[in-house]
Amino acid sequence: MKLRIFTEPQQGASYDDLLTVARAAERLGFDAFFRSDHYQRIGAGDPGAGSTDAWVTLAGLARETSAIRLGTLVSPATFRLPGPLAISVAQVDQMSGGRVELGLGTGWFEAEHTSYGIPFPPVGERFGRFEEQLEIITGLWTAKDGYSFEGSYYRLADSPALPKPAQRPRPPIIIGGVGAKRTPRLAAAYADEYNVPFRSLSDTGAAFDRVRRACEEAGRGIVLSAAQTTVVGADRAEVERRAAAIGEDPDKLRESGVCGTPAEVVERIGRFAELGAERFYLQILDLGDLEHLELIAAEVLPRL
Repeated sequence: MKLRIFTEPQQGASYDDLLTVARAAERLGFDAFFRSDHYQRIGAGDPGAGSTDAWVTLAGLARETSAIRLGTLVSPATFRLPGPLAISVAQVDQMSGGRVELGLGTGWFEAEHTSYGIPFPPVGERFGRFEEQLEIITGLWTAKDGYSFEGSYYRLADSPALPKPAQRPRPPIIIGGVGAKRTPRLAAAYADEYNVPFRSLSDTGAAFDRVRRACEEAGRGIVLSAAQTTVVGADRAEVERRAAAIGEDPDKLRESGVCGTPAEVVERIGRFAELGAERFYLQILDLGDLEHLELIAAEVLPRL
């Protein structure tokens, strides 16, 4: 099981905050540093200075880290045109020496779209655009002699399909969600990893099974992963303190996320591993608490 740190900067975090956490995650031996891709805070609370752009952030981190993998969980297809997104991700992949992964989804948070003038079409159209973006982005990265595409939403004519990413044949693509029909089909067709975020063990297992079946029909394999809000403490008092710092009830979080002492957390993550998860994204919401990461690295990471 590989453990990855997953942050939510739109809740109030600067680039310097993210750099500090990414460097700590790298130093402590975590497999990857991921961030969400949102343009404003979700829910009530102090937004701080406001959100940061995901791919601008990752470009900076690409030059200020050396080994840890970097990515989004997930970038909305509504935010960017597929051609420019392919260029941005390829460039960050070059800047990092081939350490980038692209999590891509349909987009769901309507308020951030209306706040910043981003079109937010109905869900059917969003899925249609998402599927075309997956085909276009992978096509641009892997094409040898230029690329053209004619779809319902996008048209590319005689693209030079440059720049190319450092990774070959392309950076890994992550698709998440628990949709019963379209998501498994798209994951089987385009994704290297399928992620189930913030769901129960039973829901996660059912979603994994749907994607496994789709991949078997497509004749290919896929990495399975899960993401959960995480609070770890050396004892009950520390667990309660860390849960309170992010506005969570520790008893409820034990049921809906990953919460407890290192031994409890190892057991909980192990249950996701039994379902087939090979990677686990620890959603860390208090980015100022680096001792939290140090505890996880010392007491949880070696046991998984």
